[in-house]
Amino acid sequence: MEKKVVIITGATSGIGKACAFEYGRNGWLPVVTGRNQSKLDTLSKKLAASKIDHTTILAEASSKADNQKMIDISIEKYGRIDALIANAGIGMRALFEEMTVEVFEQVMNVNFNGTVYATKFALPHILKSKGSIIGISSINGHRGTPARTAYTASKYAMEGFFEALRTEVFKRGVHILVVSPGFTASNIRNIALDADGLSQGESPRDEGSMMSSETVAKSIYRAHQKKKRDLVLTSQGKMAVFLNKWIPGVLDNMTYKMMLKEADSPLKKFED
Repeated sequence: MEKKVVIITGATSGIGKACAFEYGRNGWLPVVTGRNQSKLDTLSKKLAASKIDHTTILAEASSKADNQKMIDISIEKYGRIDALIANAGIGMRALFEEMTVEVFEQVMNVNFNGTVYATKFALPHILKSKGSIIGISSINGHRGTPARTAYTASKYAMEGFFEALRTEVFKRGVHILVVSPGFTASNIRNIALDADGLSQGESPRDEGSMMSSETVAKSIYRAHQKKKRDLVLTSQGKMAVFLNKWIPGVLDNMTYKMMLKEADSPLKKFED
């Protein structure tokens, strides 16, 4: 049987990297992208060591040209695309009043526009294969959190985009799954942008107590095979989605108190 091809954006770490191994071990051909050649090379060596046939592509998620290149290379090499996992993303933590507009735009360009570009160029081939599009969103796509306005906006936009697109293509055999992980152990918080667009450095949360990227990847693969519509992960994440639907006002206060406990929370200045 001809192997199926999955494109995974932002795959040099975290959930994207874990998905590359999960899909590869299940017989798929991963095409993985990243914006750092050294990290791509390291990933490639690890995939090869696991005997996973794959392709790596240096690509910036927010670039239309790079997204088109990603699709062109995949088709040239394999002749098909069976799934797209739109995973590339960056985080941020800063009060909206203090952050620059440029930082807000950067987060939107990577997280939302990058998803749109990848989907736009992959869609004709996924329509042909009657394949799947998987968007890696967040609980922030259901419930906003303070000091993460740009990140929240990008994930809400992703949720709306895929909801609309799903109803355009589901009668044509295309499956769309939107995944909303809860807090997941990855480096997204370590490299999250501050108010001036610099990496915040050390994660403000206890990464050791979070769901692992590998566990998330296994859940994504299972949901993909079952052609699920949505996947919300972690009990905390599921509770946040539920409470925000029924008692959003109460959750405003609960969310504020939870985010206030973060190390160096920008909200603490209001508590003096």
